[in-house]
Order: sequence, then C-alpha cells, then structure tokens
Amino acid sequence: MDICPLCNGLEEYVATCDFCGKQLIDQGRVTDFLDNYSAYMDINLLKQVDGELESVKNHTCIHLVLCTGCQAEHIISVKE
Repeated sequence: MDICPLCNGLEEYVATCDFCGKQLIDQGRVTDFLDNYSAYMDINLLKQVDGELESVKNHTCIHLVLCTGCQAEHIISVKE
C-alpha cells in the first residue's frame, strides 16, 4: 500500500514561491476542498477527479500549497 508522506506527516514540504520567493505551506490534498465531506471519502475514488489523469497509476497525491507572502496557490504532485 502506498502512502503520501505529506498526508501522513512523514515529511515536511519545503519550497519557495516562484513569484515572490516566500515560503510555501502545504494545505493538504486538493480533493479535500471539494466539499465538507470529501476529506472522509475513499482516496482512490477521489483521485479520479484530482486533476491528474493518472494519479492512481503513478502513485501520486496532488496537494495544494499556499504562499505565505503573495497568497498564490500552487498545485504539486507528491510521490507516494
């Protein structure tokens, strides 16, 4: 079974914004923002609508990261 190191607290996301150079903060899986209950749904089912066509096949978890400076949102792919 593959697990996302960010979702499970095994790693911390460290990166800077391409626009302003400030720190980016992981906000979690993009599918957690679909509605109030999406965080409780089956992960592989939600991967069908996460914006990456082959996230199940490629074992990736799609996360939203937010810039602490300019508030820009970025989508990243994390290897499970």
